[in-house]
Amino acid sequence: MPFEANAARRHRIPRQRHRVTDWAEYDAALRQRGSLTVRFTDEAIAAWRAAPRTTRGGQPWYSPLAIVTALTLRAVFRLGLRQTEGLVGSILRLLGLDLAVPDHTTLSRRAATLEVPRPRLAGGPVHLLVDSTGLKLGGPGEWLVEKHGTKRRRAWRKHLGVDAGTGRIEAVELTGHETDDGSRIGPLLDQVDGVVASFTGDGAYDRADVYGAVAERHPEATVVVPPRRDAAPSEAAGTEPTRRDRHLRFIAEHGRTGWRKASGYDRRALAEAPMSRHKRVIGDALRSGTDGRQATEVAIGVHVLNRMLELGRPESVRVA
Repeated sequence: MPFEANAARRHRIPRQRHRVTDWAEYDAALRQRGSLTVRFTDEAIAAWRAAPRTTRGGQPWYSPLAIVTALTLRAVFRLGLRQTEGLVGSILRLLGLDLAVPDHTTLSRRAATLEVPRPRLAGGPVHLLVDSTGLKLGGPGEWLVEKHGTKRRRAWRKHLGVDAGTGRIEAVELTGHETDDGSRIGPLLDQVDGVVASFTGDGAYDRADVYGAVAERHPEATVVVPPRRDAAPSEAAGTEPTRRDRHLRFIAEHGRTGWRKASGYDRRALAEAPMSRHKRVIGDALRSGTDGRQATEVAIGVHVLNRMLELGRPESVRVA
């Protein structure tokens, strides 16, 4: 039940209670997330050095695997680039591996154009939940801002596409704060491998181009977006109603609360968990200084969260 529908008597409604059914497995997965065990496979050792370049230009020393490994450790432990260089070097020495260590300038330079792998687990259609959150760019501290009355931090918007079934982040897009949410639906959908069965977003995505972007890429996908309160049906609503027209008709007949229950819109709240997890585990600020490096930093963070989720997630049932 949405909060606004019971604001006057919310204090009388008991909170839902859930019980985790796989607590032993989930408890072990939580401990595994903090494990410092590092293992290099023979394939990873062989691929650490970059393959010989066949075109003109300088020869890179390190493969994308080496750079991704170093930047992943940086994201997990929230380190600077120099500290990351020291951590990778100490790990290689402890493992007795005769591998070169990427220096901090190499990590910074390669991060600008790095392709971060996005492995997709085999499964059924994706039920995509889309939301956005704000990130801040590290800059002057609060004392400096308060003293001089200026704010040099640049705000960023991070748009996430989350699979409702698995909790994995399937798509991510980083934009400036002036970019509206609806305009990034096309790039987000292009990142999703496989079939999208449904698309769910809040009222910010109640736009014709959003419906068009979903229909163009996934014609059979269901679009679950609440129409604005002053929304009007299209001119062809009587003869050829659109998906949005059908939403408006259902709301007129059963009310907005009834539409939320019937459409499953309330599961959009599942997108809040990855947002919170990213800010608690990875952080709510970007440390990189340029657009390319910032996009790589966000992609690495998503890769880390998805890897943690693969270790185990809670399965719960409602008990009250």
